[in-house]
Amino acid sequence: MAAMQKPLGVGLLVLTAMWAGAAAQEPVLLRAAAVLNVHTGAYTRPGMVLVEKGRIAAIGAHLTAPAGTRSLELGNLTLLPGLIDCHVHLFLHAAPPGQRVDEGGQTVRESVPQRTIQATLAAKADLMAGFTTERDMGTEGAGSADTAVRQAIDRGEIPGPRLWISGNAISIIGGHESARGYNPAIPIPDNATMVTGIHQIIATIREQIKEGATFIKMYETGTERMVNGQFVVQYQFTEPELAAAVAEAAREGTFVGVHDNGEPGALYAAEAGVESIDHATQLSPETMRLMVEKHIFAVPTFTIFEYFASKAGGGSGGPNAVIEYKAAQFRQQIAAGVPFAMGSDVGPFPHGTQAKEFYWMVHYGLSPLAAIQAGTINGATLLRDQQNIGSLEVGKYADIVGVAGDPLQDITLLQHVQFVMKGGVVYKGTGDRGQGTGGTR
Repeated sequence: MAAMQKPLGVGLLVLTAMWAGAAAQEPVLLRAAAVLNVHTGAYTRPGMVLVEKGRIAAIGAHLTAPAGTRSLELGNLTLLPGLIDCHVHLFLHAAPPGQRVDEGGQTVRESVPQRTIQATLAAKADLMAGFTTERDMGTEGAGSADTAVRQAIDRGEIPGPRLWISGNAISIIGGHESARGYNPAIPIPDNATMVTGIHQIIATIREQIKEGATFIKMYETGTERMVNGQFVVQYQFTEPELAAAVAEAAREGTFVGVHDNGEPGALYAAEAGVESIDHATQLSPETMRLMVEKHIFAVPTFTIFEYFASKAGGGSGGPNAVIEYKAAQFRQQIAAGVPFAMGSDVGPFPHGTQAKEFYWMVHYGLSPLAAIQAGTINGATLLRDQQNIGSLEVGKYADIVGVAGDPLQDITLLQHVQFVMKGGVVYKGTGDRGQGTGGTR
């Protein structure tokens, strides 16, 4: 007797955890217009992907599927790997229109349980936008609550991306994300864990990993600004302090990523051997040389800068000197061969909209293929999981998204993902019109 056909539905589709677990085990043949090889930029046309037990079993133009395989017709969609955002904040949310997000205010006004609920909604929104993997760069005062979100996603209880998490980021007393400007007689929580010296850095890293962190995030620079036409930013940790953090993270089998907008902090971070320099607004020639040599990723996060400069983000909406400087520096980084990973800094602006980062990376100088690589294979390499994610290859997780058209010709298509599969489970789709009988078609 033939197995009962389970329809995958039409339009937006969110599966229950029980159904999703069963669906991930059923073989599925995806039939689309094309499959993109993100390593080369070449297309397989038509594109077919066979998924078995949550992983990719075969890719080709004409596949023979085992009997009983469900066939999912995706029409004119182009398939590419699930997108990877290496800089998100699930525990932050956007401010009302026209107001700049008040991160400290969220910490004061909103309880950790409330923020955790919002983080689960943010995770779902990001997944539905095609981001099947994310690196959460600090809970901004919510401690290790990201551990609970990650575990719930991994157990299939809620929809969301594969998560790399850091808990609270690490900063210095009075530094970035410190609660400054309040009545000192009233204890106001900081949005990061404040430390002084190598001993406290190491102790904090050990505590964070005990509580579930899978990598370490540190604030290496404070607030950036233009002064008399010059970009100025203050460093926070010395190179020996960062090197001690990198060594301790390595002892635990993981890595350090830093919030870092410029020099000399960026040089200290590169010398210490961090995994990524996030924001990377200013990089000296020596810093760029070390980043190329050590394969340290720059994560530009243009979208957050553009958002804060816009009227929607509380800015003027006009020319912005920091962005102009950042764009010029980015072009120098491209010329120097600095490796890039995609990161949007989503949270202060609405979750699920961060694919705009691909547009900005192309707008400021990357080719569409290089931008897509930044958000797929490079992101996987940064997260040290390239054997499982980042490209559509046999044996890797079936983390697959689909767009209607050619993203190498129109990078904005990534802002309108129409199909999302994670681990062989369809979370967003365009319908199932196959017969589920297998065989060559």
